Amino acid sequence: MLKHLAVIAMIALLPASMYCANQTTPKVTIPLTRTTPTSGQQMYSNYCTPCHGQDGKGQGPVASALKSQPSDLTTLARNNNGKFPATHVTAVLQNGVDIPAHGSAAMPVWGPILGKMDVTNPQDRDLRISNLSHYLRTMQEK
Repeated sequence: MLKHLAVIAMIALLPASMYCANQTTPKVTIPLTRTTPTSGQQMYSNYCTPCHGQDGKGQGPVASALKSQPSDLTTLARNNNGKFPATHVTAVLQNGVDIPAHGSAAMPVWGPILGKMDVTNPQDRDLRISNLSHYLRTMQEK
């Protein structure tokens, strides 16, 4: 009898457990548009804005879907004694950083995509990183 009740209880809980198992973080899809390596602003707008926002303050349209709040990119210089940390920014863009929201260390979520863009011209990668870093410098709070 007890075994029979246990089976009924498990069957009754099955729909609830299936409902809970299907509750996952919503998948965010960001359309990819090829950018020119000469425009840091265009690259920022296409690749960084979804999370960091157009103003760089970390309030992009997908920020709320992330586990960690995106960094405020306008305070990089202020947080570095008034000097823009170009070397650090370049290193993060090249190698990524250990931030769970960014995914792998291959420059966050864009690493695999950006890497494939520049296969035919590896110098484009350095140009992209340099121009994106220069654009981030222009976004710093005064």
